[in-house]
Amino acid sequence: MEQIAFMMQLKPGAAAEYERRHDRIWPELAQLLGERGVRDYSIFLDEADGRLYAVLRRTPDHAMDALRDEPVMRRWWDHMKDLMLVHPDGEPIVVPLRRVFHLP
Repeated sequence: MEQIAFMMQLKPGAAAEYERRHDRIWPELAQLLGERGVRDYSIFLDEADGRLYAVLRRTPDHAMDALRDEPVMRRWWDHMKDLMLVHPDGEPIVVPLRRVFHLP
């Protein structure tokens, strides 16, 4: 499996609500992510500046690029866009992170 990481940005004061909504992630969204090859997905918060750091594993045959076309993904983005920096269509602004070290 491939491991990837990326960064996103919360709006000021949104951390508690962001966490609350993720504590109640929709079952159909969790299922969709799994069906598209996403595994072991974690998001970490830097409380000093509101940056979110996400790390996940994905299967070799993943279909993550197709997630943006899924209605449940679009609804989730609409549900979250008041809390974070997003593109005009509601998709979160994601900055890919390059691995510089790994200790297996």
